[in-house]
Amino acid sequence: MKTYLVGGAVRDGLLGRSAGSGGDRDWVIVGATPEAMRAAGYLPVGKDFPVFLHPHTREEYALARTERKTARGYHGFVFHTGPEVTLEQDLSRRDLTVNAMARTEEGRLVDPYGGARDLAEGVLRHVGPAFEEDPVRILRLARFAARWPDFRIADETLALCRRMVAAGEVDALVPERVWQELARGLMEPRPSRMLQVLRDCAALERLLPEVEALFGVPQRADYHPEVDTGVHTLMVIDMAARLEAPLPVRWAALTHDLGKATTPADILPRHIGHEERSLRLLPGLTQRLRVPGDCAALAELVAREHGHAHRCEGIGAAALVRLFDRCDAWRRPDRFEQLLLACECDARGRLGFEDQPYPQADHLRRALSAARAVDSAAVAEAALARGQRGTAVGLALHAARCDAVGRHLTGRPHPALLPAG
Repeated sequence: MKTYLVGGAVRDGLLGRSAGSGGDRDWVIVGATPEAMRAAGYLPVGKDFPVFLHPHTREEYALARTERKTARGYHGFVFHTGPEVTLEQDLSRRDLTVNAMARTEEGRLVDPYGGARDLAEGVLRHVGPAFEEDPVRILRLARFAARWPDFRIADETLALCRRMVAAGEVDALVPERVWQELARGLMEPRPSRMLQVLRDCAALERLLPEVEALFGVPQRADYHPEVDTGVHTLMVIDMAARLEAPLPVRWAALTHDLGKATTPADILPRHIGHEERSLRLLPGLTQRLRVPGDCAALAELVAREHGHAHRCEGIGAAALVRLFDRCDAWRRPDRFEQLLLACECDARGRLGFEDQPYPQADHLRRALSAARAVDSAAVAEAALARGQRGTAVGLALHAARCDAVGRHLTGRPHPALLPAG
């Protein structure tokens, strides 16, 4: 029985990064059986094939295995494990050469498919024919391209991905796995590269047709020097990565302009009403990919309100308070901050605007702070004392907030803040 460190930990070690611990390290055992593993104290946890937890470190150890394709999609495999399965056979079923390396317990590198060479040369290349059998690997390839934007994809690997898409393999992917890989790719340093790779192999139109439809759609050059709406979208998600935005913001950045793909031709390159059209497209996308609630909610909020946020410096107190109402900024200030960050990504995700400030964010923060300073309990108590009930109390609170924001905008102090006498 021999134990090997495999996969990402070996790859990252060659890149000079920490090999990690716990779930960050994967191990393969050659020459063992499930019975021998249990006898050695390992705890079985695998559902589809034998995976065990180390009795002390709790790291995962898998028996070396081979696999056979039996149906389309991600789940269409039969796995075989046995003491006769070699390490090279196990590594041959992995996706990319840079992920198909191992180290012995003594630290010797085992690299039967040239992963170290491809890593040094900056090439993402599939290991062998097994790549074609799992469509998830197209998504993984695109995600690694987003992680290492300077790496090129081998011509033969891109050609293979195109054949897989043409054969309908990506159509068999389960929504949860598509979302998992897309979400991970959006969190990489250059998420636009993931989208571009998916476009290059024709997978984007199968997985995210609403995003694919944005490419080639023109915008006003005076506001969008990059012109192409799809290019703008790529710039926005890269800006979200640059600003280290969380996943909900990055998803909202990707989907904020979907409605521009359905703008009537007679009003192009203007996109009047695209916000409402985006809101009509988002629910179908959310349901199809099983998008988590926090990402879906922020995407709808940004799609609806980003134009208002961009123009906030030219609107009055009442309009600002209505914006805060629609965003539920009173109860969800954290989500409102995410809205502001997504809007900043949108504004700076334009050619020549990448390093420009976004003063609208501070303008809205200060106005919201003024509105939140209103003592809602005191306003409600005074309204009740005047005999007002129900919606009248809410209207009184709205009026008080509008007054507070108006005073803030004009520089007039609120009466409660004036010195006594």
